[in-house]
Amino acid sequence: QVQLVESGGGLVQAGDSLRLSCAASERTFGSYTVGWFRQAPGKEREFVAALRWSGVNIVYADFVKGRFTISRDGVNNTVYLQMNSIEPEDTAVHYCAAGLYIATPQERLEYNYWGQGTQVTVSS
Repeated sequence: QVQLVESGGGLVQAGDSLRLSCAASERTFGSYTVGWFRQAPGKEREFVAALRWSGVNIVYADFVKGRFTISRDGVNNTVYLQMNSIEPEDTAVHYCAAGLYIATPQERLEYNYWGQGTQVTVSS
């Protein structure tokens, strides 16, 4: 099975940048869809960005507004979320998720593998 490990979260100031990593163990992502979701206190888990491992199909949530970039590293079997111009509203636990037969990458219920999450906290 796919095991996902997120890293890269931390405490930053508004306007700073972070790069989150999602590494897979035991097997490669292959033809999986890999997505990033976030969950703030008292709110539902929401979609941030996703890609198919081919890198052809990439989708972002509207709130990203060009600030974030999702990418992959085939050598290290890792998916990244580059976060620039971070805002206080970005404070949340960020989760990596993966699935094989995903038609709608924005829908969290379609993913069957999840990491434990990494905390992003933006000071203000």
